[in-house]
Amino acid sequence: MRTEEFWDAHAATFDEEPDHGLRDPRVRDAWARLLLPLVPPASSVVDLGCGTGSLSVLLAEDGHDVHGLDLSGEMVKAARAKASAAGVTARFDTGDAAHPPHPKASFGVVLARHVLWALPDPAAAVREWVSLLVPDGVLVLVEGHWSTGAGLTAAQTRALVLGVREEADVTPLTSEDLWGRAIDDERYLLVSRR
Repeated sequence: MRTEEFWDAHAATFDEEPDHGLRDPRVRDAWARLLLPLVPPASSVVDLGCGTGSLSVLLAEDGHDVHGLDLSGEMVKAARAKASAAGVTARFDTGDAAHPPHPKASFGVVLARHVLWALPDPAAAVREWVSLLVPDGVLVLVEGHWSTGAGLTAAQTRALVLGVREEADVTPLTSEDLWGRAIDDERYLLVSRR
């Protein structure tokens, strides 16, 4: 099964995970408190591997110009419906997060949550993502090293980012409020402003 077919098949149930759908007000508020302060006012944001668009909608509701990109057409369809139901404008397209079809230096913020670890060449993806940023743009990554053994450690992701940028600040994400449950693996936020 191709990757996009896998995610197409999971689109209908994807939001059942508390941190995916942000349906629980406590979880939604936790993500808002985490992400919104990182995004400068009225930013142009690209959400790579946006899934069903929960974070995209959260940012659009805060007044940002949001472009979501996902490999799965079904995920993109769900994201469009979610934005419409929330009464916000956000653009969602189908495409490969590893090779976004956007011009260089076109976004103030590049956001990716639980995407980098799944790509065949994470270092190349980070280079590509950084190239999308305007000068002084912000790279925001939410990643993890899962209890299954898959994923990237914070140290690995930090090293990838420091290969192309001067800064890579890591914050552990251990709060149950973010995930809707206790976690027993490594989850973290990485922010790079230069």
